[in-house]
Amino acid sequence: MTETTLPHDSLTPYGAQAGTKKAQVARMFDAIAGRYDLLNHAFSLGIDILWRRRAISLLRKVQPQTVLDLATGTADFALEAVSLNPKRIIGLDIAEQMLVHGRTKIAERGLTDLIELRSGDAEALPFADGEIDAITVGFGVRNFEHLERGLTEMRRVLREGGVAVVLEPATPTVFPLKQIFQFYFKRVVPIVGRIVCGDESAYTYLPASVSAFPNGPDFVNICLKCGFRRATWHPLTFGICSLYLLEK
Repeated sequence: MTETTLPHDSLTPYGAQAGTKKAQVARMFDAIAGRYDLLNHAFSLGIDILWRRRAISLLRKVQPQTVLDLATGTADFALEAVSLNPKRIIGLDIAEQMLVHGRTKIAERGLTDLIELRSGDAEALPFADGEIDAITVGFGVRNFEHLERGLTEMRRVLREGGVAVVLEPATPTVFPLKQIFQFYFKRVVPIVGRIVCGDESAYTYLPASVSAFPNGPDFVNICLKCGFRRATWHPLTFGICSLYLLEK
């Protein structure tokens, strides 16, 4: 497969002169890790919890024994995957400070024997071909430096018949929700991010990355190009979030 460089691949939080996208994303999430959960739930009004549960429900049919949560952050998706009763859950992220907070949450719930968090790169996964039964990615695929490379790696490590679920924020298309969403995302979110986290760039990057990311059928086509047998798109909450189901 010939890898295509997509517009969102080169979009970075701190500008072209501040290093690679991967390095900048790690720096950004390390900087906001302490307030990430607070802001994440506040900006979505807590609906992100329901989105994760909907995504997890799509994995029940494969009865996964090994679940990989990519871009795990503070491990919200990994913790939600406990309801699948797997034997092993592995969370992977490039931002070590996010993992520190995630490990604290896991320990508080007494789940350290089930969930392991590791520092690692989604575009070079440290797993054998077909080792993983199911993959979850919550609001992290658009942060891949090379989207197609990351998706190809996801497919490689999935077993035959394995599935992945991907959640990504999206811009609604219906008036007046589109206009309200854009004002909130582009005007309100960066200001709150600066006040609460002291890092306005992180929350300026967020709406920019959502706008640049290939949504809906465009993302489905990229997933099919990367070798997935089937890819389906499920718009959630009037289109402000996209849920994708990818099947190997």
